[in-house]
Order: sequence, then structure tokens, then C-alpha cells
Amino acid sequence: MNLSNTKKIVTSITSKLSSIMALLIVSLIVAVIIPEAFLTSSNMINIVRQMSTNGILTIGMTIVLISGGIDLSVGSVLAVSGVISCGLVSDGVNVWVAVLLALLTGPVFGIFNGFFVAKLNIPPFIVTLASMQIGRGIAYVYSSGLPIRSSNETYNLIGNGYLSFGLFEVPIPIIILILVVVISYLLLHKTKFGNYVFAVGGNSEAARYSGISVAKTTFLCYVYSGTLSALVGIILASRMYSGQPTAGEGYEMDAVAAAVLGGTSFSGGVGNIIGVLFGALTIGVINNALNLLNIPFYFQDIVKGSVILIAVLLDTLKKRGKGK
Repeated sequence: MNLSNTKKIVTSITSKLSSIMALLIVSLIVAVIIPEAFLTSSNMINIVRQMSTNGILTIGMTIVLISGGIDLSVGSVLAVSGVISCGLVSDGVNVWVAVLLALLTGPVFGIFNGFFVAKLNIPPFIVTLASMQIGRGIAYVYSSGLPIRSSNETYNLIGNGYLSFGLFEVPIPIIILILVVVISYLLLHKTKFGNYVFAVGGNSEAARYSGISVAKTTFLCYVYSGTLSALVGIILASRMYSGQPTAGEGYEMDAVAAAVLGGTSFSGGVGNIIGVLFGALTIGVINNALNLLNIPFYFQDIVKGSVILIAVLLDTLKKRGKGK
């Protein structure tokens, strides 16, 4: 095993342990403050069910961050997918055809983002900020600014149904999250593409000289992120029994917060799927605690913004310490 692989393994283990510790500390604090409301089996299941959508978004965001980019359009893509799927189902289209067509909106946005970032070298912040606005506008235009309700029982089961495993019933969104985690873990950590993503994010010029197609790798990262965002849009619309043009507002911040809490670096080249899963759980616990305490949403934004700032600060200080 060479030195590079050893460093990668040590970094992965350290980020996982840090994200686990963050989850344990936050959970302990919440358990002490509101034990009766927090420490119940129904609330634990509720936390995991609610974080399943953010967890899927975070995985897509993480892969883009590792490649050295960022995707601010995830919340808007979510909204577009949600209103289109509900709109098609309401118009009598077969549920699974509607789901497939809505799911395709994700790769379309991913191709849009990937083209301008990878092919035209426009900064990802600018490109995805623009696509965030475009996507939100499309969601409003398609829905005429109003929620599109779904009364189709099959469609609504996607976000609200359960699958039985003996004595246990597991919410379908959690099962979808597990499948996405497994697929994404294998893709990022067990394939050449995953190695290319880390290489491009770590040093794009060195990756290019070693024969890696930086543009292609970057492009595929945005397509994958867009696809997962569309998947979340379908799950969320099903769970709310309606596609709403306002859905997903601020979700990009939750995804970024979960990613950096999970050990993903804003400068690229560092991150892992298991770590960000714990990061998403931490954000889920924070959201749950703030809701149980009846704290207004605008204070919740302050807390989340602070979490992102602290996580990035710690990442910066850690890198400075390594540089000395």
C-alpha cells in the first residue's frame, strides 16, 4: 500500500469519526434538554424518515463538492420534479411513466450545469445559482404558482408507504436512501470514476496530466447530483400529497451543512459517503430539536448558517495545521 492510499484511508477514518462524534454530541445535548419528546421510538423513526430526503440530496452535493464544485440548484430541481410528477399523475398519466419523466428532469439540469461548468469553464457557483433561479421559475410556471395535489394512492405510497420485513415496517423513503447510499458508496469508493472524482477535486491539473478527462468527470458529477435531486422531489411531493413550486427552498444549505459536517472539504478532493450520512443525521437531529422546541424558522436559519460556518472553519484550521 503506497503512501497516498494510506493518507486517503486515514483521512476517511478521521472524517467518519468526526461526523459520528458530532452526531453523538448533538443528540446528547438534545436528549438532555427535551428527553420526553426526543427519546421516543416514533420520533427516532420520524428523524430518519425526514432526513432521508436531505441525505439523498447531500450525497449528490458531496460528489460535486469532492470534484471541486458546488450545486446550488438541488432545491429547485427538486421542486420541478415534484410539480411535474404530480401534474402528470393528475392528468391521468400512468404513475410509473410520470415518475420516470419527472426523474429525467434531474439529468437535464445536470447536463445544463455540467456543460457550462465543465465545457465552458464558468464558475460552478454562478452556473448553479443561475439554474437555481431558472428551475424555480419553471416550477412556478408549470404549476401556475399553486400546489398540484395528488390523490393517486400508488404515487402517494412512495413517500408515505412502508415495506414489511418480518416484525419491522420500514418507511419506503428510508429504503430508497439505503439503496442510494449503497450505490453511491460503490460508485465513489470502488470504481475508477470515484478515483477520478477525488483526483480532479484534489488537483485538476495533475489529474489532466495523468490522462483523466477532467471535463467528463465534472460533467458526470453534476448529472448524478441532478438525478438524485429529482428523485428527492418525487419522494417529497408524494409525502406531502402535492407538488409545490416552493418545495426545496433552502435545501441546498441543509445539503451543504450535512456534507461539511460529514467531513467533505469545500476545496475538493476529500469526502466519503458514510461520513456525510452521519452529517445528514446530525442536521436531521438539529431540525427535529428546533421543531420540538417550537423555535421559529428564521432562528433555524441562523443555527444552520452557524453550523456551516463552524464546520468550514474547522476544516480550514485542520488544513492549516497539516500544512505546518
